[in-house]
Amino acid sequence: MGIRAVAFDIGGVLERVDPEWQFLDRWRERLGLTADGYRRALVWPLNRVDPGESAKTGGMTEVQLRQRYAAALGLSEPQADEFMADMWDWYCGELDRELASYAASLRPRYRTGILSNSVDGARREEQSRYGFEQLVDVVVYSHEIGVAKPDPRAYRALCDELGVAPEELAFLDDRASNVEAACELGIRGFLHVTTAASVQSIDALLELAA
Repeated sequence: MGIRAVAFDIGGVLERVDPEWQFLDRWRERLGLTADGYRRALVWPLNRVDPGESAKTGGMTEVQLRQRYAAALGLSEPQADEFMADMWDWYCGELDRELASYAASLRPRYRTGILSNSVDGARREEQSRYGFEQLVDVVVYSHEIGVAKPDPRAYRALCDELGVAPEELAFLDDRASNVEAACELGIRGFLHVTTAASVQSIDALLELAA
């Protein structure tokens, strides 16, 4: 079966994103907390902000996330506003313009899409910065569909939106577990390490499958 669609993850793939600890550590220093105090405020003995990681499946709104961070860190209203602005700057990272240009070049020969684990507000922030809704045909966010990678239902939702069978889809992600889950469904999954290598691998598949 030939390839009819190509899809991409966002964080770590279409966007270059620093490790989360770097963003959080800047706020630890700003608030004058010790490493141990910061750990106790946020993650000990469990994740105090989102213990069940429900935000990425739509179980927590952006407003609730802000409230939980503010409560955990003792932020004032202005500080909470600044924290969320900094969080979105970290979350959205920097666009990989070479990979984005490659994704754009695939249309209209192939259907193109995005499948991203996400939280409420991600579509607004990433659209305003990078215009992903114009870059590809379909953008699927986990918090909007209620399931996150590597849950097979997330990939099936992507295939349904693209109108293709799993075997007709190539998918690029920077997490091995997400790639493995995609491959188990019959999707042609690729682990993203560098842009050049990913483009070469996808092009080789497309040429072979043509």
